[in-house]
Amino acid sequence: MSSLINTVRDKFLDAIRSVNPPGKWKILVVDEHSQKLLGSVLKQFDILEENVTLIESITNYRDPQPEFEAMYLLMPTSQNVDRIVKDFSGVRQYAGAHVFFIEGLEEKLFDRLVSSAAEPFLRTVKELFVNFWAAEAQTFTLQAPEMFFGLYSPPRSDSQFKAARDRLEEELRFASKIIANVCITLNEFPYIRYYVPPNHTPLGALKPHPSTRPPPPQESSGRWRTNLARGSEARAYESVEGDYATKILAFFVQNNLDNYKKANPDFATTTERPRGTLVITDRVMDMVAPFLHEFTYQAMANDLLPIEDGTRYTYKFQSSVGAYEDKTATLTDADTVWTGVRHMHMREAIDKLMADFNKFLEENAVFKGEGAASLNDMKEMLASLPQFQEQREKFSLHLSMAQECMGLFEQDKLPLVATIEQDCATGVTAEGKTPKNLVQDMVPLLDSREVVNSNKVRIVALYIQFRDGVPEEDRRRLYQHARLSVPEQEAVNSLVHLGVRINRGAGDRDTKKKIKQKPNNDEEYELSRFKPSIRTVLEEHVADKLDKTLFPYVKDQPSLAAPTTTSLRSGTPVQTSSLRSQKPAWHKAARTGGAGTDTRQRLLVFVAGGMTYSEIREAYQLSTSLNRDIYIGSTHTLTPRQFINDLQVLELGGIGSKAIPNGLKESRGGRSFQEFYDERYFTRDAPPPPRPAPAAASARQERRPAAPRMSPAASYSSNTSSVTPSVQEEKKKKKGLFRF
Repeated sequence: MSSLINTVRDKFLDAIRSVNPPGKWKILVVDEHSQKLLGSVLKQFDILEENVTLIESITNYRDPQPEFEAMYLLMPTSQNVDRIVKDFSGVRQYAGAHVFFIEGLEEKLFDRLVSSAAEPFLRTVKELFVNFWAAEAQTFTLQAPEMFFGLYSPPRSDSQFKAARDRLEEELRFASKIIANVCITLNEFPYIRYYVPPNHTPLGALKPHPSTRPPPPQESSGRWRTNLARGSEARAYESVEGDYATKILAFFVQNNLDNYKKANPDFATTTERPRGTLVITDRVMDMVAPFLHEFTYQAMANDLLPIEDGTRYTYKFQSSVGAYEDKTATLTDADTVWTGVRHMHMREAIDKLMADFNKFLEENAVFKGEGAASLNDMKEMLASLPQFQEQREKFSLHLSMAQECMGLFEQDKLPLVATIEQDCATGVTAEGKTPKNLVQDMVPLLDSREVVNSNKVRIVALYIQFRDGVPEEDRRRLYQHARLSVPEQEAVNSLVHLGVRINRGAGDRDTKKKIKQKPNNDEEYELSRFKPSIRTVLEEHVADKLDKTLFPYVKDQPSLAAPTTTSLRSGTPVQTSSLRSQKPAWHKAARTGGAGTDTRQRLLVFVAGGMTYSEIREAYQLSTSLNRDIYIGSTHTLTPRQFINDLQVLELGGIGSKAIPNGLKESRGGRSFQEFYDERYFTRDAPPPPRPAPAAASARQERRPAAPRMSPAASYSSNTSSVTPSVQEEKKKKKGLFRF
């Protein structure tokens, strides 16, 4: 199975290696965003090994280097095109330009570039279509947690209603481009299905949110907000009312891929694997998974421990002399210990960690001489052998994480909490019976001061979903028992904006829930009985049993001939022109990907509004059981703690959140998508360095100082740090030339 990380890495390396100027050496010019993408898959040494003599930021002052050709790796913004043109207007910056855009370039920008003063110096222009974050081998994200508020925050007045729709359209167009990038990188032209949320309200029935904060809304007054926030967006499609985010997003992705296919007819034709499917859904489809305590290693660790962005964790590490020191570790696919246990149940993960560690010590006991060595002797041996230091640190990291998780498991009374959660989530007890004593079992936990409030919020939210809403007085009593703060109560109340009924009258009927979890009689662990809805969706899709009214296709279906692409607006064939109507001789078509020789069919899943670690785990496990290559992506990866924090400020449009502390920005109606794109990736040019004193002028002529340079992909966090002297010396010795 092709790893997304390796596929993106190879595309970057292929692009760098394709630039072979006569002088062999080249300069790499990047912007802030491409710098981060490059650094997420490549290290500093990997780049410098490819005959790259200097890495520069396009926003920094750069000394002219007319003897070198430059490779530009940039986002396709108006600002960056102007910067390229400026580099070859007046004093020429480089001998030539090989321009690689991270994704597709608008036709107008292409025309501006090729009709400018830079045109005679353009050697290459390519589009790489790699503008996404490959978080894991089978996982990608947009790194756009702010989209959660764009999708679900309700407008608070008539004047904000249109602005909310405009902003949502821009965000969905942006998301569709990135999803298309993933498909193009994988050389996959998939069928596309999208989730139809039950009981969605047509756009004409929607009304804006009252300006004053009302009591927790009833079902009749809250449903409209669910649908507006999920993407009701009629301006783009005049003939369709009541559209929602998943549908709009699916059609945008289809249109992007159709356009790319027209410009690149060979796209996805040179492959033996069957055509895959892209399933687009959103957070509303499964509102249980974000609240549940999970006890597989990766999900549990990210839930309970202070892991930053799912990758960075600081822990106490014991050095070879016995002293403890703080150490920050990075959890990536490069850590084989991590990838080997991350989807195991915590108990199994601990057993495997201990067994692998003991086996590792036994296999290397020969370094201590004859006989078996003690554990302390082994630690000293590992500390004295540099080739084993990294492995020792990995084991120490994961044993430390597992130990801390189990400590919190007991401290926070998670066995009792999780039992209530599982009964609410599955609707049955561990014995397979309908739970009849939930309230009696739940109230003591809500009253207990040993149970943290965030866990009480999770219990209340799951109980309300189990009951399909509760009377307002009962909900008020639950809040009192749990002693929830006002923001914590708001988190529960805000569930109404994601399709959850929180209020229930005496005569209300149960809402129809179309995606129901299948009984899981094979689960060994009572506290892990619930499986996310995405599992059922993928299993039924592969078995061709997934309801087509719940997950319709955008256009083609596997059993039908592909019809002509039609527009949602008019029903007429879509007329699109290629980005390159007339390619210059030096232009080379974008690579179509080619991600390995596997022949298994692919399944791609995109969850708008955030995906959970339990859903990521299902993608990996189902890849084996269903014999498919399954990739899962989302706007961002969320933890229960983050989800509750976002719900607390949902009605405020994200004000006070970590993602957008100042709340959602107002959308400027009528602007083009390119203008939105330019604003999103806007960067300021750094001021030029101060002019040197006159006395230094002659010295400058004799020996030009090194140009400002950016630290390559070791960290990619700074725009202006210098390449280390050790790297410079190493390059000089190995290559015989290292010019700045």
